[in-house]
Amino acid sequence: MHAARSDVSRIRRNEGVSAAAFSFLDGAPWIGLGTLAACAVLFSLVSPVPFPRSIAAREAQARSAADSRPIVYWRPGCPYCLRLRLRLGREAHRTYWVNIRKDPAGAVAVRAITGADETVPTVVAGADSFVNPDPRQLLRRLRP
Repeated sequence: MHAARSDVSRIRRNEGVSAAAFSFLDGAPWIGLGTLAACAVLFSLVSPVPFPRSIAAREAQARSAADSRPIVYWRPGCPYCLRLRLRLGREAHRTYWVNIRKDPAGAVAVRAITGADETVPTVVAGADSFVNPDPRQLLRRLRP
């Protein structure tokens, strides 16, 4: 199932780049540039690149138990996850990020917290858990 999603994403990305290339070849460079820019913006919104490196849920839970850093469960393409990541700024590295699309144990942890759905971002900080928290709430926990 995950391979199918990445294949579809790869095909859509190639279609966008192809449309831009055809616009250039047809003598419409501004349309090509606009298409390429729009594709770049859309792909950056659904890409996992802006997020810190994800780790396995079990590893995040063990590390969090040792150093009390929060765990953020997220998935690529989630606008609320992107908003949280952007609002955390440099403080994002002080949390453990678990991609629930790549880690089934992470998805199970989120379902246990949210009541059988996979609503993200879900943050676990010690004994507390928050579903789609206000970024300021997490920032207060991260800053000394």
